[in-house]
Amino acid sequence: MNVETPAKPASPSVPPQLTDAAPHQQTPANELAPTMMRVRKRNGNAEPVDLNKIVRAVGRCCVGLTRVDALRVATKTISGLYDGATTKELDSLSIQTAAALIVEEPEYAKLSARLLATYIQKEVSNQEIHSFSQSVAAGHKHGLIAERLLQFVQTNARKLNAAIDPSRNDLFEYFGLRTVYDRYLLKNPQTRQVIETPQDFFLRVACALTDSAKDAIELYRLFSSLEYLPSSPTLFNAGTRHEQLSSCFLLDSPADDLEAIYKKYTDVAMLSKFSGGIGVAYHRVRARGSLIKSTNGHSNGIVPWLKTMDASVAAVNQGGKRKGACCVYLETWHADIEDFLELRDNTGDEARRTHNLNLANWVPDLFMRRVEQDGEWSLFDPKSVGHLTDLYGAAFEQAYAEAEAKGLAVRKVKARDLYARMMKTLAQTGNGWMTFKDISNRKSNQTAKDGNVIHLSNLCTEILEVTNASETAVCNLGSLNLGRMMADGKFDFEKLRANVALAIRQLDRVIDLNYYPISTAAESNRKWRPVGLGLMGLQDVFFQMRLPFDAPEARALSKKISEEIYFSALNASADLAEQNGPHLTFSETRAAKGELQFDAWGVVPEDKERWDLLRARIQKVGLRNSLMIAIAPTATIASIAGCYECIEPQVSNLFKRETLSGDFLQVNKYLVRELQALGLWNESMRSRLKMSEGSVQELTELPAELRTVYRTAWELPMRSLIDMAADRGAFIDQSQSLNLFVEAPNIGKLSSMYFYAWQKGLKTTYYMRSRPATRIAKATVGTLDGGAITSTPNVPVASAAPAQAQAPAVTPEPAVPTYTEAEAVACSLENPEMCEACQ
Repeated sequence: MNVETPAKPASPSVPPQLTDAAPHQQTPANELAPTMMRVRKRNGNAEPVDLNKIVRAVGRCCVGLTRVDALRVATKTISGLYDGATTKELDSLSIQTAAALIVEEPEYAKLSARLLATYIQKEVSNQEIHSFSQSVAAGHKHGLIAERLLQFVQTNARKLNAAIDPSRNDLFEYFGLRTVYDRYLLKNPQTRQVIETPQDFFLRVACALTDSAKDAIELYRLFSSLEYLPSSPTLFNAGTRHEQLSSCFLLDSPADDLEAIYKKYTDVAMLSKFSGGIGVAYHRVRARGSLIKSTNGHSNGIVPWLKTMDASVAAVNQGGKRKGACCVYLETWHADIEDFLELRDNTGDEARRTHNLNLANWVPDLFMRRVEQDGEWSLFDPKSVGHLTDLYGAAFEQAYAEAEAKGLAVRKVKARDLYARMMKTLAQTGNGWMTFKDISNRKSNQTAKDGNVIHLSNLCTEILEVTNASETAVCNLGSLNLGRMMADGKFDFEKLRANVALAIRQLDRVIDLNYYPISTAAESNRKWRPVGLGLMGLQDVFFQMRLPFDAPEARALSKKISEEIYFSALNASADLAEQNGPHLTFSETRAAKGELQFDAWGVVPEDKERWDLLRARIQKVGLRNSLMIAIAPTATIASIAGCYECIEPQVSNLFKRETLSGDFLQVNKYLVRELQALGLWNESMRSRLKMSEGSVQELTELPAELRTVYRTAWELPMRSLIDMAADRGAFIDQSQSLNLFVEAPNIGKLSSMYFYAWQKGLKTTYYMRSRPATRIAKATVGTLDGGAITSTPNVPVASAAPAQAQAPAVTPEPAVPTYTEAEAVACSLENPEMCEACQ
């Protein structure tokens, strides 16, 4: 719900010195109290103002926070008083006041979170809810909680109520708890007040995912430690009347007929309704100009069908909680590929644009080799070569060559021209993701048997599972927070292993509990039982160890962590197979033959003996899950956990957080501690950091080694990110959502970058992130010495404004050589060492 701020200005009777109180001012609070002013409590009663209560309320939340100023927050809160103000308004003001100070001192993120936790507790208690079991009962009464969960909690009420640990709220930072409060806590449908605390929420989810109180408490402790979190659909829906707990759904292409296409719309709508992120292939639908025999007319191709899907995704959001989301995959040989690449353009015919759909290219190795060789590429109508969709590797290449020899191509293009168009789409929209069909199939545990084919990835490109007309692939996700697995400056592998074992059991349990909106999804999960365990907070680990993101030690640690996660996950799944039996299609997998993921990459792990023992055990007892590892983006749950997203480097040392109660600046807490230790953290430094858009590279007072540690994604070589992804890939049996960052993308940079990713054996890539060509004008920022720092935005010479009197001169930038798109591709491929993006 949206927390209200005071509706009226501070009363004129409040002494003016109160609003300007200096830090640590020791004036007794009651000496400042306006006479006869009253406040209204949550129960509706009015009482005289007691300023000491406000000071004490803030002070109680400051225990152990040595860098915050309680009186500063309390004073600002008191300045918002007016006669008849509510205690709810005052609590809200204190929270926002503390949150606004985070940019000065990161410890205020803890204080504002504690104040918010107190606010939530009051809101829940005001509804006569004083225990976890009462919270669940209230949820059931309001039609939110499933009967199954209610019965479980009532049976184990004493143990579960005693397990709640309110001190775990202290682990939250403000924006994480704010996210939980605004989006995840169950609310009374009539009043919109929350009916559970953050700890009730974690225990409710844990109880919904287990069948014993002991296991529920163990899982609750894992969640509430913020060392691991399930994905948003699980957090949204666990224990509710609609337990759709899975994150990702992959739908094979509709067949090339009207009934199949409209049936696919229905499937997409049903999955979107229940919080699923959707990938859908469109390889089988005929191309524009294809003959329609029944009418002797010609097809309009895939674009009108995708335009309809675009409207459907916008109309059916995810349970009213977030926008619907869908990504469409198309094979590179489809004759409508060029129209497909224009779907996200901001210019042109709006009837042929789909602004709600994401786009991904499903690229065969043969195309990449033709690009490399500067060869021709044939485009086909699926109506005449429909079998290509179900082939990969050598079989695909043979069938493709035969189709070319028979003259079935609709037309031919230069492979480099088409590749350049793909890069242009990425540069302009960030969309049109490069995902590699043959690599994804060759390296999958699910594709050992002929006929088992992966046709696409998911919305975020980390899920790779077999699909067909009777199987819609499903995956439920969760992510380990590596930043909370440090001990004495070293990474704690023992904690990692224990948490992986718990997480795999939880993810496997979701498969049995899950509500499947369509029958083909239930069938696929019953056969394959895939899960997707990922990670987040890798950047936090590097900051805590003071390692540059691209340092050899960081790369080695990243690889070692991924190896341990994969090893522990396989062990846990083998344990489950011993208890409950292997998944139904285990005999069809590569693991059944003794092949593990790193074998497909040609990698030999360091401790080969332990892997050989595990390999033998798997062949003997099987695996409960066909797939286990997938690194998702984690945008929301990383915010809850207070860590950096998935495997990504930081984007900036200073950034804005948006909440329902306003926007707040946030600063890299690790950098602040370094600057404080050097005596450099002050208003002048904050101003300079803001002026440099969160970069420390011009802060020469900071030692060079620290400037290297605190580089942003824009200042790192993308070759390093790709190399690290490839190192991890040997231990990821699905894939990873790999964003790449180029501040000023051009065709040459991108073509080299994605070609390198393919050569390194990556299965998929995700967004291509870029920055605006011009910077937002910055306001004048005062310095401590009374001067001012001003900045003029960069103005592109090519778009100069009409001349004005006394206009400041603009110094032209040095001329940059221009190339055609094909020339840029050729240059970057033939001279990869010259590519800026990969240096």
